[in-house]
Amino acid sequence: MASESEENGTEMQPEGFCHFETAYALARLKLENLLNKSMRIRMTDGRTLVGLFLCTDRDCNVILGSAQEFLKSTDSFSQGEPRVLGLAMIPGHHVVSIEVESESLQTTTHGL
Repeated sequence: MASESEENGTEMQPEGFCHFETAYALARLKLENLLNKSMRIRMTDGRTLVGLFLCTDRDCNVILGSAQEFLKSTDSFSQGEPRVLGLAMIPGHHVVSIEVESESLQTTTHGL
């Protein structure tokens, strides 16, 4: 004999499942809002990459578009000239920190 939930087409979800689903949806929304925003990523070897956030994956690898690389400077005052990389993939295990440029967050894009 079918249970009431099976007859209604609904299944009982394990306790906490709804909370996980909501947290996942919120995290995805936050990431989607960062798409095409300018980011600064510091890496374990001291380099800094600046570019547009294009995507990430479950291993925390990050893809930046129009990326520029800044080498760790020997003195604290000069950053040196950036090296243009274009499209760059940063392995997640090399990421030390990620910063989103504030003016990038404040600008909104309008569809044409």
